[in-house]
This record gives sequence, structure tokens and C-alpha cells, in this order.
Amino acid sequence: LGWQALGPSNGSAPRRKTEAVIKNFSPHYKRQYAVSFCKNIQNELEQNRDLQSHFLKTKPPADSSMVFYEGEVSHFAEDVKKWKDRYIVVNSKYAVESFENKEAFQKGNSPKSCILPVGGKVLTTEEEYNLLSDKHFPDPSGSNEKENAQAFVGLPKEFPVYLWQPFLRHSCFCFPDRESQKKFSTVLNDCIRHLNHDYFKQVSFEAQAFLEAVQFFRQEKGHYGSSEMITGNEIQILSNLVMEELLPSLQTMVLPKMKGKRHDRKRAWFGILEETYHLVQNQVSEGLRTLKDDCKEVAAGLEGTIRSNMDEILTSKNHLAGKIKESISEPMQTCCGESIQPFLASILEELMGPVSSGFSEVRLLFEKEVNEISQNFQETNDIAKLKENVKHLTSLPYDSVKMEPCYLKVDFLQEQLQDLKSRFKFYDIGLVIQMTQNVMQELMGNAVYTFDHLLSLSHHKDAAKVSTAIEKVKLRVLKQYDYDSSTARKKIFQDALVQISLPTLQRTLASTCKPELQKYEQFIFAEHNNVIQVENVYEEILLQTLLDEALKVIKEAAHLKKHNLYEEVHLPCESVSSLSDLKTPSGSAQASPARKPSASLIETLATDTQSNEVFVPEKLAQDGCHEARNKSEENSGTLSSIPTGGREERVDPQLPTVVETSLGGSTESENKVPEEEEKLPTCSQGRKRWEISNDGVKQFAYGSLAQHSCACSFDLCYS
Repeated sequence: LGWQALGPSNGSAPRRKTEAVIKNFSPHYKRQYAVSFCKNIQNELEQNRDLQSHFLKTKPPADSSMVFYEGEVSHFAEDVKKWKDRYIVVNSKYAVESFENKEAFQKGNSPKSCILPVGGKVLTTEEEYNLLSDKHFPDPSGSNEKENAQAFVGLPKEFPVYLWQPFLRHSCFCFPDRESQKKFSTVLNDCIRHLNHDYFKQVSFEAQAFLEAVQFFRQEKGHYGSSEMITGNEIQILSNLVMEELLPSLQTMVLPKMKGKRHDRKRAWFGILEETYHLVQNQVSEGLRTLKDDCKEVAAGLEGTIRSNMDEILTSKNHLAGKIKESISEPMQTCCGESIQPFLASILEELMGPVSSGFSEVRLLFEKEVNEISQNFQETNDIAKLKENVKHLTSLPYDSVKMEPCYLKVDFLQEQLQDLKSRFKFYDIGLVIQMTQNVMQELMGNAVYTFDHLLSLSHHKDAAKVSTAIEKVKLRVLKQYDYDSSTARKKIFQDALVQISLPTLQRTLASTCKPELQKYEQFIFAEHNNVIQVENVYEEILLQTLLDEALKVIKEAAHLKKHNLYEEVHLPCESVSSLSDLKTPSGSAQASPARKPSASLIETLATDTQSNEVFVPEKLAQDGCHEARNKSEENSGTLSSIPTGGREERVDPQLPTVVETSLGGSTESENKVPEEEEKLPTCSQGRKRWEISNDGVKQFAYGSLAQHSCACSFDLCYS
């Protein structure tokens, strides 16, 4: 049963619905395109840089030829309804490709099938799959126990992996043992997480315009906050929104006409969904292309006016913001005080445990892997083998089996935050979990990349010194990881609190405040009404209010040193980002020092004159500043970004000073503890810049960045 069997009237339903959605979406996209285009020019003129405080070196993206998984797998081929042995490959684009055999893959032949598991769920038992698939097959004919007991697909092997996707046929794979089943299922989960959320890291103003337009389009229909439908790229997101509206009528038209056994009807239903989804995607792709072309043409005509009148535009926008804020301040504060603020601290408490446990597990895994490398080298003194092991270490973030225990720690949020559904009508904690897991993987990637970079094995000729070098570099990377972990977690908490509470504020004010917004359009000059939108300014005010509330409870948690969070010196945040952008904020937290080295290691740090290359100060300062700028340019995609009065604090990193030494004719560097100073310098608040710890090692404590940092404001460039 396909669309042709439904007759010309019903068969054209997907086309008509897609046209209607694109027509209703277009005005939102056109408005947001102009607003985002103006912001982009503003950033260019002001040379804005969201400098981020991070110490681990940023791992480059995976090579396009990288393969995360490959192997022979039993795959159920829907076209012939039979099990086939296929050579399955998962590449760096997170696509699951199926080849006839290994030789076909190695020759570069086209795959027989290619699955992008965006929006998918991975299930490893037939019971789980049947439960989920039945939920999405509202059979009007009902079923009997005998039909329910029958297997949807007979399994040739004992260990299945089902890939469920909302509007596509489901894929089924089979494995001979639990180990191979686990390896494939964890790789699939990695693919789903990245395909769901990587689009939200897009830095282009076009992507920001699209996401803002989706937000306003959904609000127009009474939907607030995130949704499982808003995952994937532009075409997938908009197609999902079409299918969301089309699905009820599709069920009414198709399901009553389906005949045959239950499993046959179910298989036919999922086939019709897939056929419909492909039709919708093709039409959405064409519609978006036309819409973008129109917007580019309009933007080209606006550019000259925007550049020559930027000061006037910003003044007008600020004046408008003041008027709106004055009008909505009372109901906004009432809603926050009664329905949001009292619950933020308890929500944060529930978030901190699982998230911090996950990041701690990443740290432990990195340390364990490096310790094994070190122990192996001490037993063999084989430099070639050591280089091979370190190279293998750099693939640790993509070892989904080893990383899975880290990710599972965060999964506990599903259970702990159940009350969010009733109190805040927030149903998508799974999206928060997935984005957190992506950040964990990113930090592991940065840690192993930094370790490889700092160890610099090519410089070492003396094997006797390598073990000491490995330990020193490990401790340095762990210290840097602690700092970046604290920074990343605080950003996760901030964005999660805002994402959870913002829909409540939006929903509460929608009936009273939003209808009044139209009268404020009089404060916008006619020549600026394309690049200043009253609704955008209104939303920015709501977002800023909740950001301030979130920062208060996060600062309190940091003050109490909860879950290894740390206080910071006052520095303004440059922008506020949505949860979809989990980049490190400027002026973020200092983490704890890494585990303190043993007494023998401290002695080595202080006296050994033949050290590995850990840091060369001048190069580090330049690289650090350059990295901070590059990172902001690569990962600054946001749903909205506004100036904030909220301020964060930072403690400068507790890193020992470095002196250069010579090893084997090449310049090397060594961690040294600074000599005792007669007078301890103080910051503007009278705090000591240095303090002596119990083991005699001086640590950089509090200080004014204005007095002690270099002109580039990068943390490591202190005097």
C-alpha cells in the first residue's frame, strides 16, 4: 500500500502540507535572516572575539577517511526481506554504510545502503524493540496475544541490534556474541548523538537565523522549548516539523485501509512513513534553497545601510529594550520569583551529581590508559612500541566501548529529573544528556591530543628519562583537564537551567505581555525595521533574566566547592548561548589542581635538569591566544546571543613556572617551583598572589587579571 493507492486527493496530502509549512515558516526565516545578518556585521565591525579560557589543546576534527567501525554483520535487507551478510562501515560522517563484502569497500565501490541514524534509538532486545515499535503503530484493528508473541523479524543469531528511527524503516543487525553486539551498539549511539546536535555548533549566521526561525515558528503554534523533533540539519529539522503536523491525518487516511497480519501491516506502515518522509525532504530541500536565495538577495541590499548606520541601529535597539523591559518587568519577576527561582538550586543539585561523575570517569579513564602505557614502557624500554601506544591513545575518544561507562554516569539524569515533566513541562532531558556526552568526548579528545603534543617523543634519545617525562606530562594534562572540566560543566549547568526554565517564563507571559509587543514597533526607525525585531528583543530580555538567576545558583555552588566547581574573579561574559552551543564561556571557572605528585616526583621536578618538553612559555602564550580565538570561531553557533550583565569569576591556573633546559642538543623545558619571594605581591583586593601548600609547592592563587595578565588577556600569559 503506497500513496498511489490512496487516490489523487489523499495522495497529494504530503505535498500540500509541506507547502503550507514552508509558507508559514518563510516569514519567520526572512525576519531572522536579516537580524542575524546584522549581528554578523556588528561582530565584524567590533571584531568581537569570544575568548575562551581553556588549557587543553583543541583536537582537530576527525580525518574524513577515518573509520569508527568496520566488520561483517548480518543485516536484514528490507528490499528482499531476508538476512544478508554485509560488510558494515561507520565513517567519520557518522553514516552507516553497507557493502556487499570487504573487497567492495576497499575498492571504493558505492555502498548498497547508507543510513544516517539521526533521531534514532538503539535497542538490543526484541522485547524493547517491539514495545517501542508498537507505541508508534496505533493499530485500529487491535491485536491478539498470538500475533504479539510472533517475532517481527526472525533472528539468525542470538544478539540483535535494532535501530529505530521515527519516520524511517527500522534497521536490524545480528551478532554472534555479546561483545560484538555491544561494540556496534555503542558506535551507533555515538553516531546518533553527533548527528542530532552537531548542526547546532554551526557558526554561520544562516544557521543561527534558521534556529531562531524554528523557535518562533513553534511558539506561534503554542510549543515552547526543545523537542526531539529539532535534531539533525536544516532539512531534517524542517521535515520533522512537517511530519509532526502530517502524522495525525496520515494515520486517519492509511491505517483503517490496511489489511493482513499485524506484522505485515506494521511493516507496511513504516514503509509508508519512510516514503512520505522522503517526499517531504525533497520538497523541503527545494523550498529552503529558494527561500535562502531570496534572503541573500535582500541581505545584499541591506548591507550598505547596516554598515553606515550601525551606531544608530544599536542605539535604537537599546532604547527599545529599555521600553520593553520596563513594561514586562513586574510580571516577569513575579513568574521568576514564584515558579522558577525557588527550584533552580534543587535542579542544579540533581544535575551536578551525574554530570560531574561522568567527567570524573573520563579523567580516570585517561589516567588509567596513560598509566598502562607508562608501565608497558618501563617493562620494555621500547621507544617504537611507546610511540605506537601513544598514537593508539589518540583514538580513545572514538573507542565507544571504553567511553560507554563515562556516558552511562550521565544517563542517571533520566531518573533524577522526572519531576521536570510535571513542574516545567520539560520532556527532553535526553537531549541535555546527549549534548553533555558530546562535551565529555570532546574533552577526552583534547586531553589525549594535548598529551601526545606535549610528550614530543621525537625529541627523546635517552629511554631512562622517558618514564619521568610521561608522568610529568600526564600530571600537567590532568591539571589542565580539571580546569576545562569545571569550565565545561558550569556552562552545561547554566544552559540546562535556562533551557528547562525558559519555556515556563515564555508560556506564562505569552497571554499577557506578548500581545502588547506590537505597540513598541513605533520606536524602530522605518529604515531599521528589517534588522530590529521587537520579538527578538523581548526574547533576549527573558533569556537574560533567567541567565542571571542561573548564574546566582551556580556561583553559590562554586563558592561551596560542590562537585569540584571553583570560584572565579569577576570577568564579564561576552555572550549568552543556548544549550545547543556548549562551548567554554569566557571568564570561566578554575578547576582544582590535579592529583599532587609524590614527594619523589616533586624532587624530580625541582632538580632534574634533563626534562621532556612540557611547555615553552613564549610559544604557549601565542598558541593559547590563537587557540582561544579559533575555538570561538569554530564553535560559536547559538540560538541567541546577547550581551549580559551577569559576571563570572575566575581563579588563575595553578601552574608551575617553566625554565628551559637542553636535552640531546635540542631546547627542552622543565617545570620548576619558584624561589621563595621576600614579599608576596597582592591583587587590588589585598589577596596574596602566591601561597605555599603543605608539600612546599607554591601555587598561583588569587590575583587581579588586570594587573597580572598580559595584553592578550589569556590566562597563561601572566607576569
